[in-house]
Amino acid sequence: MDSKPFYINRRKFLASSTAALALSTFGAYGLDLIYAQKKWRVGLIGCGWYGKSDLFKLIQVANVEVVSLCDVDKKHLEEAAILVAQRQSSGKRPRLYHDYRKMLAEKDLDIVLIGSPDHWHALQAIEAMESGAHLYLQKPISLDVLEGEAILSTARKLGRKVQIGTQRRSTPHLIEGKKNIIDAGLLGKISHVEMCCYYHMRWNANPPVQEVPDYFDYDFWSGPAPLRPYIGLPHRSWRAFMEYGNGIVGDMCVHMLDAVRWMLDLGWPKKVSSTGGIYVQKDSIANISDTQTAIFEFDELNCVWQHRSWGNPTDPDYPWAFFIYGEKGTFKGSVHQYEFIPNGDGKTIKKEVVYEREKYPEDLKEKDIELHTAPATRGHMLDLLDSIENDRLPVADVQQGHISTASCIMANLAMKLERPLAYNPQEKVIINDAEASSLLKNTYRGPWKHPFESI
Repeated sequence: MDSKPFYINRRKFLASSTAALALSTFGAYGLDLIYAQKKWRVGLIGCGWYGKSDLFKLIQVANVEVVSLCDVDKKHLEEAAILVAQRQSSGKRPRLYHDYRKMLAEKDLDIVLIGSPDHWHALQAIEAMESGAHLYLQKPISLDVLEGEAILSTARKLGRKVQIGTQRRSTPHLIEGKKNIIDAGLLGKISHVEMCCYYHMRWNANPPVQEVPDYFDYDFWSGPAPLRPYIGLPHRSWRAFMEYGNGIVGDMCVHMLDAVRWMLDLGWPKKVSSTGGIYVQKDSIANISDTQTAIFEFDELNCVWQHRSWGNPTDPDYPWAFFIYGEKGTFKGSVHQYEFIPNGDGKTIKKEVVYEREKYPEDLKEKDIELHTAPATRGHMLDLLDSIENDRLPVADVQQGHISTASCIMANLAMKLERPLAYNPQEKVIINDAEASSLLKNTYRGPWKHPFESI
């Protein structure tokens, strides 16, 4: 990929008055006009709901040729092929693959998007980078801590740019809040953070064992994870099982913890503790917690997470959110809005989510779209392209995604072991805890091999 002439043109463009207009008119980064000039060859692994949604956002902001699609569900694959052919400017139908390894063996992709379940992220991400591609990898980046270390190691060794789907870092109203409230020092000294999710999102069912349909390869879908009895298509229900994901902490806390770490420039927590379990929704086959509290300890700062998949939210306007408490006021942040509430008689500052319905009317036709996150995902995609062109780390770089993911995994381990845990990222162990350290790497189902064994 020869980018030098483009880079020179882009620098001249950014210095011009036209660039200033683009920056003010076209979203958080103002790069969509720029990246319409260059063709990017793209592939998607995991053609379900969010995989397609991510791909559609990239198609909207860049000159993309979707070359390849991969999924073990033939119906998902065919539906995605039809939609992509309709959306991309060439009108071409992508090549279709059942096995991601065959897709990546073509070695003809600039960017691979990975929207598969969490238990597949490490193997697919590493092989995609080894095939020569940069990545847009959904969060959490891994199912266990040492998978994350393997992904990070591979990205750095090969020089690949990896953008993680923690897109609060590209959410326009939160970018503004960070700049105008947090970075401007309006909160004063910050020494407490609360984060929460009170969505009723836990899958609460107990279906019977069923026959696997002929269009779905359940063995390959399970891959390195245990082969649980088949109880129906797992496309939306897999997050209910710790074999495939990290529960509500891994799904929802990872977003809010990452947003707080970005807002406050935090690295690894010094210690993680957690309590919780299945307290209310005991009739479901799901094995993730329905109630959980976790504490991520930093220097003179505790970040406290709470989720309940039952009952009412503490603050109805912020059911999934973070609350940053400073000596001079409080900053509330969510995907929909932020508020700064100063102590005393000061005026509350509030900003709502940015929508782009008029600029991207096709959003209104996309099935199950999260309209409020679409601008952030587009900004995230543009930031990835810019990081590739200018050889810099993307805003949600893989290392940041790894820290946020691993911290949430440790919360689950701390709940399981009923004791606090402190991770040493240099030694890649839980400090003074051999039992906990042994749980940093899951056992893979054969013939799949854990990638940490090869780094």
